[in-house]
Amino acid sequence: MPTRPSASRRTVLRGAAVVPVAGLGLAACSGPGGSGSAATPSAPVDLGAESDVAKGGAKLYKDHNVVVSRDKSGTLKAYSTVCTHAGCPINKLHGTTLICPCHGSEFDAVTGKVVQSPATEPLTELSVKTQNGRIVAGPAA
Repeated sequence: MPTRPSASRRTVLRGAAVVPVAGLGLAACSGPGGSGSAATPSAPVDLGAESDVAKGGAKLYKDHNVVVSRDKSGTLKAYSTVCTHAGCPINKLHGTTLICPCHGSEFDAVTGKVVQSPATEPLTELSVKTQNGRIVAGPAA
């Protein structure tokens, strides 16, 4: 009967090094409630000065998981920056494109629409208004 070769010390150590890294990948893929999850405002929040968002631009408010954009006519829009694919908080904004760090989904900050998968659902729109020169966003009315 042939004998099976035993694992070398090097093979065992390599396997032990991969396990924690694999666990980090699974945590990043977790959905709502997991370590990759985030929450949007459940009540209106003051995000800052109205002048912080230029016409045709957008600003990411990471602490509140909100992006606010202003179209060329000056109308403000706000969206949750919790990715609709796996619930990860989006932390990158390039121009008016939001990029999710977990799987690379991209969203248009002006419309909330998906511009690159794996996400298939648009971002959740939030209510937004200006009050005394400040931007206030919160759950949709």
